[in-house]
Amino acid sequence: MLTFIIALGVAYLVGSIPFGYLLGKWLKGVDLRRVGSGNPGASNAFRVLGKEFGVAVFILDALKGFVPARFFIELFSVHIEQLHHTDIALLIGLGAIAGHIFSLFLNFRGGKGVATSIGVYLAIAPLPLIIALAVTLPIIIVSRFVSLGSLCGAVLLPILIKLLQPEAHLLFGVSAILGLVVIYRHRDNIKRLLQGKESRLF
Repeated sequence: MLTFIIALGVAYLVGSIPFGYLLGKWLKGVDLRRVGSGNPGASNAFRVLGKEFGVAVFILDALKGFVPARFFIELFSVHIEQLHHTDIALLIGLGAIAGHIFSLFLNFRGGKGVATSIGVYLAIAPLPLIIALAVTLPIIIVSRFVSLGSLCGAVLLPILIKLLQPEAHLLFGVSAILGLVVIYRHRDNIKRLLQGKESRLF
């Protein structure tokens, strides 16, 4: 149990690394928290800093979820008799997602958790994730609203997990809760979408 707590803590610290903020400050002299949507995540980096920076931030934020969920069990030799390997990886991944949303380095404020969640799902539920992305990416490309694609993915992914991995009860429950968190974190985006004031990706 101690090794699990250590792995969870390290995952939180990894998730807390604010790549969007750091790249903006170091390479462009821009604080993403003070421009655009004020969010230090990939979509705001894409709009404010440019396509290359947005893609780089997305990949780095996704890796913050993928690496802990995929490798920390082996790295820290985490074993809990009551939990399946996938469940342990999921809980460690949640630590990284929490770090991204409540970053230790940004006064416990951060991004919306979408990219980091994608990294966690890529590690433990790749097929549901790929199908969800196959649906949501065209929505983003056609509408140019990242928020709309994120909201659709938040609803669709738990359904796909239930259909494709019916034995993964904890994964389904957590994915449903994460979906609600994503929706809540996008509450301002939802208001702007309804008002026709949401910023487009490009």
